[in-house]
Amino acid sequence: MSDSSFSGFVQSFKKLAVDTLSIREGSDPEATIEGIKKDMTFKGHAAWILIFSILIASIGLNSNSPAVIIGAMLISPLMGPILGIGTAIGIHDVDMMRRALKNIAIAVVISLVTSTLYFSISPITIEQSEILARTKPTILDVFVAMFGGFSGIIAGSRKEKSNVIPGVAIATALMPPLCTAGFGLATGTYKFFFGAFYLFFINSVFITLSTYIVVKYLRFPIKKFIDRSKYRRYRSLLIIFLTIIVMPSGVIFMNMIQETRFKIAVDNFINDNTVFQGSELLTQKIVYTDTLSTIDLYYMGKNIDENKIIFLNEMLARYGLNAKAGEYFPLTKKTLVRIHQEDGSGADIDKKFAEYSNDLHSKLLRDIYTKNDEVIRDKDLKIKLLEKRIYNLNASKKDPYPVQQLNKELKFQYPEVEKYAITSIQLQEFEGDSLKVIKHPVLLVKLSDTVTDEQRPEYLGKIEKWIRIRLNDPKLKVYKF
Repeated sequence: MSDSSFSGFVQSFKKLAVDTLSIREGSDPEATIEGIKKDMTFKGHAAWILIFSILIASIGLNSNSPAVIIGAMLISPLMGPILGIGTAIGIHDVDMMRRALKNIAIAVVISLVTSTLYFSISPITIEQSEILARTKPTILDVFVAMFGGFSGIIAGSRKEKSNVIPGVAIATALMPPLCTAGFGLATGTYKFFFGAFYLFFINSVFITLSTYIVVKYLRFPIKKFIDRSKYRRYRSLLIIFLTIIVMPSGVIFMNMIQETRFKIAVDNFINDNTVFQGSELLTQKIVYTDTLSTIDLYYMGKNIDENKIIFLNEMLARYGLNAKAGEYFPLTKKTLVRIHQEDGSGADIDKKFAEYSNDLHSKLLRDIYTKNDEVIRDKDLKIKLLEKRIYNLNASKKDPYPVQQLNKELKFQYPEVEKYAITSIQLQEFEGDSLKVIKHPVLLVKLSDTVTDEQRPEYLGKIEKWIRIRLNDPKLKVYKF
């Protein structure tokens, strides 16, 4: 190929690349700025849409439903003021900047108050996996926010609008972190609040940065010019600010990589070294820290002697599970293997479980031991749920009424009730010469002094109607103490 032919090919390829990747053609800066200004205000219907979308997202997090969470993100109007901040910085519009900051602050307050109130009255207080996923942001979330921000502002700057913005809202996930922060406030788990709010903050900052870059590249009309020395100073401050913001997510990401490497090494160690004749490994619990990590192995069968335990701990170094001198990035400084074992002499596991098939604790153990790897990682969470179920089962044997739930509902609907008792009494009824025993449900209620004697019959009547519907028992009677 001659030089002229090669030069022509390069020029043709360059033109094709420019035509394919150019975003200036088809942009409409003036209309884009006006559209962003219109979308960044939270008044009237926009505020109510935000409240409803927050409630939907909170329900989705509470019920661990990704579909519901995605639906909430589709109707969320949170992107407006964030795009407004980036655009205002890019065109040097101070008034627009103030409005955007004011509205994002209003949106954050509304979101936190709404989600906190929801989780305060919700009977489900378990940290679902959808909640936990939004408490440890990493550097990957920064990239998602930046690429999502680029997509959002480029799509918004077109003369012909597209449906990219809803997808950006889902990808950048602005709303679920705010709902998770509300969960942290409602339950007092402030590490969830700070982790989730940090995720929302870095998403907002890097969407803003992407918007600023695109606005500058598309040469949106500048409202006010600033001198070059101030511009350089502001740019230096921005770089410092972004570096400080990103650092914690980078540290979390590195820790996540280290933990993943650690767990892979632990899996290899367990597969290679934990089979002992006469004993069977039921499950394991792995706890990772950068200082002291633990591997708890749960066996059933023949007792494992001390020499085998020493052997397991000595083998850790071969898998990189104990730090060596001079090692720069060890998986962990020290790992300890601990053996937990049922008393016995090698009895068959199924037989062992059959002996205690009627015991609730053995059912709990069997449930834990037969979980798959994914459930094992969340074992502590599942134990809490199972213990609560066992408690409710034991309680229901003693008393057929859901006392724990009634406590919450009575306190919420009838705050004047100071205490109550619900049970079944036996009525002795004569039918001719025979005696008939009838079980009769009764609710005894003590009201506070704020309810007058004249008001008490009507108030007790309301409680009676409610409790009959609540327990589906039309015979239930309500009496005062």
